[in-house]
Amino acid sequence: MKATMLSLALVATLPITPAIAQSSLPSVASSRPTVAANATDYKLVVGDKLRVEVYRDPQMSQSLQIRPDGKITLPLVGDVAAAGKTPAALRDTLATSLKEFITNPVVTVIVVEAQPQTVSVIGEVNAPGTHPIKADTTVIEALALAGGFKDFANTKNIIIQRTTSTGMKALKFNYKDAIRSEGKPMCVEPGDVIIVP
Repeated sequence: MKATMLSLALVATLPITPAIAQSSLPSVASSRPTVAANATDYKLVVGDKLRVEVYRDPQMSQSLQIRPDGKITLPLVGDVAAAGKTPAALRDTLATSLKEFITNPVVTVIVVEAQPQTVSVIGEVNAPGTHPIKADTTVIEALALAGGFKDFANTKNIIIQRTTSTGMKALKFNYKDAIRSEGKPMCVEPGDVIIVP
């Protein structure tokens, strides 16, 4: 199934004075639809297209795409992990790195085009594959999107592979414990791979 790219504009900028804000920030947020209800919750994924603006420094300002290794590259700064971070977290990382070269850098991170929000479910489920998700989709809901379990599925030892800014993580998930739990349910994140043995 070929995913269709979604248009998304999410802006993360450092707190600055109103005069600077009016002159330095493009008016993108109001002109393009957003996918996430709350832009601060959106986590960047591989393939997202970004615009990084460094105030009063057109040479540092770049249009970038997050590479398969989850990183972007900026002049002076070099490779920076982006996948798994929010735009605000990436902005803060870039601003901190640029302080070595620029006095009080003002950085803006804009998500120009986002990959569709999906998770993949493989193994002993009835409809394995990649499935679209919404914000706050739980693991149980993602498993339901995959058609539920086959007869011999090992529901106690489900593994969730997740790409983070520090690398790949493997999270264990026990379905039987989860449906009995009264606590906060575990949510999936875009790009997760759920493996049902």
